[in-house]
Amino acid sequence: MASKSKPRRDIYQEVTDRVLEILRRGTVPWHNPIRPRNGGDGWPKNLASSKRYRGINIFLLAFMTWHAGYGSDYWVTFKQAQELGGNVIKGEKSSLVTFWKLYEKTDIETGEEVTLPCLKHYNVFNVEQCEGLPIPDTMEFEPLEFSPIAAAERIMAGYPNSPTIKIAGNKASYSPSSDTIQIAPAEQFASRESYYATLFHEAVHSTGHELRLNRGIDALSPFGSPDYGKEELVAEMGAAFLNATAGIIDPTLEQSAAYIEHWQKKIRADKRLVVSAAANAQKAADHILGTTWHDQEPSPKRT
Repeated sequence: MASKSKPRRDIYQEVTDRVLEILRRGTVPWHNPIRPRNGGDGWPKNLASSKRYRGINIFLLAFMTWHAGYGSDYWVTFKQAQELGGNVIKGEKSSLVTFWKLYEKTDIETGEEVTLPCLKHYNVFNVEQCEGLPIPDTMEFEPLEFSPIAAAERIMAGYPNSPTIKIAGNKASYSPSSDTIQIAPAEQFASRESYYATLFHEAVHSTGHELRLNRGIDALSPFGSPDYGKEELVAEMGAAFLNATAGIIDPTLEQSAAYIEHWQKKIRADKRLVVSAAANAQKAADHILGTTWHDQEPSPKRT
């Protein structure tokens, strides 16, 4: 009995799915406000050849760098890691990289030789997923000369029953399970405004915890789902409200606009989504500020 062959991988679909996942997460890697710790220029490179990755690979690897919090721009294949005297740490997952390979083929109808491009792929690992690798000299990291914004500091200091805030790593996130905000050190951000905008975004997420406004975020919704999209809108709109309260509106408008842009289809598909998200965002901002709607404006009287 002939054995069944493995189904052929559809690289086009895999790349498409990966890009869609990036967009669904609302991530804009080329607008990442957190700079790499190693002082690199943010352009993904191959460690063995020192060549920069091109095309879609720039966005795929830039996204993975941001999502995983890697502090290096360098990537290697499993084999390259071994050839360079190191190895990939057991259990680490690879990232997809694509390239075009040209094939010579005879046209059946004309008999002429034609060159056809074929999309190929291979897998790479960030050097921080490896051990024993010689890392090339990189640009010296110049930390941001950070000076706190007093109004923003007061907002976070006054957050009642606030989550734990952990300053570490190379990314920003909120974990409902541990009720912890993790954010990179302020000195790694492109500006102090982007630091607070990012911190406010995660703080608004934390208001959805069952200990606070209980928006049902303890069980994380799947990426791209309506609930996930709505929560991201709530977080970014709530952060915009807090930015305005702290007086740091203008420098963060482009970041917020780029972030929310990826949710336009969901906004058009559900006319109630923005109204509902804005209401939840206002409640979240009010919770962090320790105020209520009644403190802001009178409720309309029923007649």
